[in-house]
Amino acid sequence: MTLFDDFNSDISKKVISGIPLADRMRPSSLDGFVGQEHLIGKGNVLQSIIESDRLHSIIFWGPPGSGKTTLARIIANRTKSRFISFSAVSSGIKQIKDIMKIAGHELRTRGIKTILFIDEIHRFNKAQQDAFLPYVENGTITLIGATTENPSFEVNSALLSRAKTYILEKLSDEDIKILLKRALSDKDNGLGKYNAGIEDKTLDFISRVSDGDSRMAYNILELSLDASLQKTATTDASKDKAIKTGAKSTIRKNKPVVIYRKTVENVTQRKALLYDKHGEEHFNLISALHKSLRGSDPDGAVYWTLRMLEGGEDPLYILRRMVRFASEDVGLADPRALQMTIAAKQSFEFIGPPEGYLAIIEAAVYLALSPKSNSLYTTYKKVLSDIKEFLSLPVPHHIRNAPTGLMKEAGYGKGYKYDHNFEGAVAGQTYLPEKLAGRKYYCPSGRGFEKDLLNRINRISELRRKTDK
Repeated sequence: MTLFDDFNSDISKKVISGIPLADRMRPSSLDGFVGQEHLIGKGNVLQSIIESDRLHSIIFWGPPGSGKTTLARIIANRTKSRFISFSAVSSGIKQIKDIMKIAGHELRTRGIKTILFIDEIHRFNKAQQDAFLPYVENGTITLIGATTENPSFEVNSALLSRAKTYILEKLSDEDIKILLKRALSDKDNGLGKYNAGIEDKTLDFISRVSDGDSRMAYNILELSLDASLQKTATTDASKDKAIKTGAKSTIRKNKPVVIYRKTVENVTQRKALLYDKHGEEHFNLISALHKSLRGSDPDGAVYWTLRMLEGGEDPLYILRRMVRFASEDVGLADPRALQMTIAAKQSFEFIGPPEGYLAIIEAAVYLALSPKSNSLYTTYKKVLSDIKEFLSLPVPHHIRNAPTGLMKEAGYGKGYKYDHNFEGAVAGQTYLPEKLAGRKYYCPSGRGFEKDLLNRINRISELRRKTDK
């Protein structure tokens, strides 16, 4: 393998032993591309650009198996420019500089432009991405990057501003089924030579567990076929003990094999949910949970909680967010909400998964159905704003402690009213710095328990007015 992986190789023209099915089945033109009609459908922008070979720098952003690399290969087959593939996983700045030097030489001496495809561009750090910028700006290269992460967060803004981002959508179940059927019938690049049969319900199952990822679907199909062939060969050999060797190849050539759903289930075991604990999906899911709780939807709250747990999220991260929610969005409208989330944390730590997940679900349902108030959160923001504006306001003298005679002479504690000596244990005096006197920070919502708190505040205000008189 050389530094430059030329897409215009025999890899797309014939089956090479050891090449994964997903790579063998990549189409070489838009005619064979499945999905992304909003981009490559007739008359749409990307279709016109590819067909006319009028390329600009591009970022393909989409989930795994949605066709980012395939589109790059199609561009490679169409363009008259030199096309170079570059891996962000295994390459560094030295390789970048080597490529730029060659690209500049080709452009100056032969007038040949260079298109550079970078797979997983989000894996490049800032310095590596910056190394591309001057060559993109001066036209030495046309950059095509592919990423599963949100380029707004993972690609330098300067580089991103010089490229057009095309968003690829997750393939539909029907798209996946089209690809699977094509692979089963293709005798040159696919699995057609095995004459394998498969029921529609099995195709449906593979499509669902693949979750729009064509590479995963191809891998499942290939593994399931291999398992089916082995099972058929073993069964046939047990019936005819004379066949001690070569049974598998005999079956492949002469007997059709059926891929059953049970075989696929055994191959896949359990579908790992698409979930990146450090990427955009992580923040999308926790946002969905938070907003479901705030919107008083217990069904949504349970769904997103379990979605994260099944995807491998740290349960304590979810519980920390729930504790925050109990204070930020429920607050004193239901003081038991905070108790419930702390109890859920303690229960989970005591029991562990998966039984401990029920405590987390219980907290999610309780928070969703609790009366909502953000009064504590707005109180916090208002007080913090005043503290930042008035950093060192002095404590009023009447509420200062006076443990020494000197402090008493200085006026510490002078005029303090002992609240227990007044009606309702409320004295008419201020407790805020003089500059902030009269500020109202905590304003109860009037929902849930805060309705009682609002009545208490009104009663205290009345008692203060009486004392002032």
